[in-house]
Amino acid sequence: MANTPQARKRIRRNERRAEINGNRLSRIRTFVKKVEAALAGGDKAVAAEALKAAQPELARGVARGVVHKNTAARKLSRLSKRVAAL
Repeated sequence: MANTPQARKRIRRNERRAEINGNRLSRIRTFVKKVEAALAGGDKAVAAEALKAAQPELARGVARGVVHKNTAARKLSRLSKRVAAL
């Protein structure tokens, strides 16, 4: 158990940040799922719009440190490739 005031504060802070980061990650996943759903539906226009909405979310996740830069780049690349192939 944490004995120092600083360690107690870090525990409180870490709990708050974990919740916030979890919400951010969930939001990113939702946007990616919307793109994948549009791809499954076969509608290129809807998929392109969903991808356009997902790009800034992924970039924001990278900026906030929730998602690694290369992970976001890989996901965007793969989704873009699939949308272009429709």
